[in-house]
Amino acid sequence: MFKNSPHVRAALQALFVTFLWSTSWVLIKFGLEEIPPLTFAGLRYMLAFLVLLPFLWRQPVGSAVENGKRPSPLPPTITALTKTDWLRLILLGIVFYAITQGAQFVALAYAPAVSVTLIWSFTAVAVAVLGIVTLGEQPNGAQWAGMLLALAGAVVYFYPFGLAEAQFIGLLAALVGMLSNSVAAVLGRYVNRDGGLRPLTVTVISMGVGALILLAAGIISQGVPVLRWQSWAIIVWLAVVNTAVAFTLWNHTLRTLSAMESTVINNTMTVQIAILAVLFLGETLDGRELLGLAAVVAGTLIVQIRRSK
Repeated sequence: MFKNSPHVRAALQALFVTFLWSTSWVLIKFGLEEIPPLTFAGLRYMLAFLVLLPFLWRQPVGSAVENGKRPSPLPPTITALTKTDWLRLILLGIVFYAITQGAQFVALAYAPAVSVTLIWSFTAVAVAVLGIVTLGEQPNGAQWAGMLLALAGAVVYFYPFGLAEAQFIGLLAALVGMLSNSVAAVLGRYVNRDGGLRPLTVTVISMGVGALILLAAGIISQGVPVLRWQSWAIIVWLAVVNTAVAFTLWNHTLRTLSAMESTVINNTMTVQIAILAVLFLGETLDGRELLGLAAVVAGTLIVQIRRSK
């Protein structure tokens, strides 16, 4: 009975998606040896968009009957979308794909994967701050303590703050990506929460908008690269498996999981990426950096869990 719980299935699916996304960081680092970052991101998401596009026009099949009840049918095609729906999806595409994913590729081109994911993990803290600004939500004592712990962990990790110019550019891009990812986390939950849109619709339209912006920006600023088959293999894998499948599945889990649950599961990527970076990218972590990383993970989890309570 426990294994068949829709909530448990959604949590396991979300955890699997985070693993796929964690492996993406390693594959991106390999691909960036030949592919310019914005063009790389644009090719990845444009190909994923083209893979998913034919499925967008299919008539959705009603969900299976549960407890003797059949859920209300979802919008059959994109023609059912309202002007408000379009505006939300376009905004989501700009924030979550064009800005957030573009910044991730730029950050990984200049900085170590562990450093980038450490900054990325501050998404939870930024979401809590956004709650203060937009909703008037005041963090409780535990949340403030979690924020301070996370900040202290970042200070310990980056001490003594001697950064090369290239790494500084990468960490600045990571900071931009983290902030836009925080906005996207709130916006994505808002778009998915009422169940009025198919996860596939949300994924395809927002991804198409973001991919077009990324690809155009990459070609204009970085030109059209000549790629080897190994690079194309990375792009295809990232587009089909780690993007087309993963993002659709993630949007599906948002219909069941709360925003806090999704964020906590997403936060496991910090540890997953650190392990993968050490194993496959040759990055190293000394005792001080491990302590700082652990403090950031613990602090952000405290913020998330206390916010839910």
